[in-house]
Amino acid sequence: MRSKIRCQLKLLLLMTFTFVAVTLWLIILGRNDGDKNSVGGSFAFITPSSNIFSYDFFLRVNNNSADGVEELLQTVEEEDEASADAFEELMDMAPLCPLRLDELVGRSQKNLNPMITQEAQMHDYKSCQMENCFDFKKCQNDLIKVYVYPPDKFVPISTTYEKILNRVMSSPYYTNDPDEACLFILSIDTLDRDSLSHDFVRNLGSRLNNLEHWNNGENHLIFNLYAGTWPDYNETELGFDFGKAILVKASMSTEQFRPSFDISLPLFHPSHPEKGDELGTAFTNEFPARKKHLVAFKGKRYVYGIGSETRNSIYHLHNGNDIIMVTTCKHGKNWKEMKDERCDEDNREYEKYDYETLLQNSTFCLVPRGRRLGSFRFLESLKAGCIPVLLSNGWVLPFSEVLDWTATAIIADERTLLQTLEVIRSVDKRKIFRMKQQTQILWNQYLSSVERIVETVFEIIKDRVRRNTRRDSFIWNSAPGALSIDTSFGETLDDYPFYHLGNVTTLKPNFTAIIRVQQPSIGSTTKSSSYANSILFKLIKNLGKSPFVSKIIIVWSSTKSVPRVWPDIPHPIIVKQTTSYSPTQRFFTADINTDAVFVLDEDTLLMTDEFEFAYRTWTSFPDRIVGYQSRSHYWNEYKEQWMYSSKASNEYSLILHGAFIYHVYYNHLYWLKLPPAALMTIESFEDCDDIAMNLLVTRVTKKSPIKLTANRKPSASARNSQWLQQDRIQQRHNCLNELYDIYGSMPLLRSSIRMDPILFKDSVSNLRKKYRQLEL
Repeated sequence: MRSKIRCQLKLLLLMTFTFVAVTLWLIILGRNDGDKNSVGGSFAFITPSSNIFSYDFFLRVNNNSADGVEELLQTVEEEDEASADAFEELMDMAPLCPLRLDELVGRSQKNLNPMITQEAQMHDYKSCQMENCFDFKKCQNDLIKVYVYPPDKFVPISTTYEKILNRVMSSPYYTNDPDEACLFILSIDTLDRDSLSHDFVRNLGSRLNNLEHWNNGENHLIFNLYAGTWPDYNETELGFDFGKAILVKASMSTEQFRPSFDISLPLFHPSHPEKGDELGTAFTNEFPARKKHLVAFKGKRYVYGIGSETRNSIYHLHNGNDIIMVTTCKHGKNWKEMKDERCDEDNREYEKYDYETLLQNSTFCLVPRGRRLGSFRFLESLKAGCIPVLLSNGWVLPFSEVLDWTATAIIADERTLLQTLEVIRSVDKRKIFRMKQQTQILWNQYLSSVERIVETVFEIIKDRVRRNTRRDSFIWNSAPGALSIDTSFGETLDDYPFYHLGNVTTLKPNFTAIIRVQQPSIGSTTKSSSYANSILFKLIKNLGKSPFVSKIIIVWSSTKSVPRVWPDIPHPIIVKQTTSYSPTQRFFTADINTDAVFVLDEDTLLMTDEFEFAYRTWTSFPDRIVGYQSRSHYWNEYKEQWMYSSKASNEYSLILHGAFIYHVYYNHLYWLKLPPAALMTIESFEDCDDIAMNLLVTRVTKKSPIKLTANRKPSASARNSQWLQQDRIQQRHNCLNELYDIYGSMPLLRSSIRMDPILFKDSVSNLRKKYRQLEL
């Protein structure tokens, strides 16, 4: 306590003498014919011993090591013994004070030269564009690589910023090599730049200048949710010079936003999920389009100050029936002292309504600005499928560079609040239905978690860097969204599985069969007679009879010798021999010239009709996994974990890789989008790759797989196969739960749909049926 008091007294004395020095210094400057650098540096600092040091000198002291400080002290001693004593006095103060020297000097700089303000420093960068403030040469990799600075153990970060850093470092974008990085992200928390907040990091400017790769902010991203403080909440008051850095900032105004350079961020709550797919709560085909309430709002009312104009007036719209507009003054420590004559009545009306119930039962949701331009209610409305009615003039909407908010929200004018109801009532039911669907697309694809928000930021920058392959507005604003489309894979939308709408003619014809051979049921010799009756050869012969096969690729990972002679079929057979036992070896795109890929295990014996029926069915659902063997998952309340079920049932959520067909693009996404931790998990289990592929496809499409009719029970070898053994079942339990932990949610969807051929098992002649073998 004594040391703290002594420190504070010394600081008070120091600041007093500094003020005197400032006055004298300004007088001197006025007599020096405008020479502002006449005493050793741009600024001066005075110690209790009345010795003046230059500002640059103190920066050298604060930024140097112990050896560097000794060197500086020796230099001072040679010049002036009195100054050396004062220097030692100042250095002795530093360990006793919670205030760092560079912070103290920073404050002195602000006081000593009021001409140099943050606004003046930012002036040179107001016109920043990618062409003049970004180094494209750092972004040579196909995937944008992002480097995060090592954390400063002396500077705590908020839980929200920790979420952002966690998502970056666990993503495929992350690199720990700064030389490989295209983008750089601070480990110093910049989210809350309200100087009254406990998360406010002081002395940020000098901390940034100490970063090895800062380079005046070039290729750096600065994340920010709150800027400015009471009473005006000025969005330019960040408290540091961000230089050429890209601001990824919430509540940005059109005046301060640098188009095609800065990125407008949605304002999200600290409780916003870090990862996972917390899907919107509105149903895709929700009828009727209009709900109980036409429009609703429940929130704070500011009695005075910025943001109070609109919220003080919305009570005029409230009728207690189809229009619900309720506010409360009951917030903040001194609300009773600040309340007006309407507060008590507002508070009583406010308590009558539940916020979540209003969201789910309203067609439109009013989203007025708060103290800042953004509001938490924007994301809350989108999630609930409640069409936002925005009252925040000059707000640059989140990700507006790529997202078309005119198809999702009503953008009204604060100045014409009372006319807003007329605009809302004029929207017809068809448009309401389309806008509600669009709220779910944008929420699910870009806004449902911190992970999605961060990935959207990176993909926007990727489009800026890869301009020749950038995704257009249609891709960004339609399902499954731009995060699932990698334009390096194809040249047109026809190359992807999402845009065919059942039009078979836009798909590349036929399919490529991929058979993984790990333990072939054949003899130890390599004579052709040893294979003649094997399941593998029978499978190949049945494939060869199908007119829809383009080629057959054998992934041979067995220790047994590769056969010298293969069945004589009219389709090419390619053998890829590998020493790896990884099941993911089958997920490749090379040598595949078809859209459809039929993955098969060596002991799966399907008839030619079954291949044809599966392929024809898939052409109607090219964005889904289609197959014969299905399994399901369920939540075990007692164990509090997900369980894998091998029992046959009408309901399923997984299609096994013994025989399933899907689009080759998912092989590309498998290696591109799966988190590194997920790839490691898959490699650690023998039977996890098909679960991972099901999770990937369902997470992208938000659609369940499709099960086909199985013509008969599995053979004895299939019943005794590895996925039915108890130890393998346990592995699949573990695989499912580890992937769930990595993703943060369970994307698998249950279904009871089964596709049968026409006349399947109908009491008519088998000769009249297209797929006769299925019933033999």
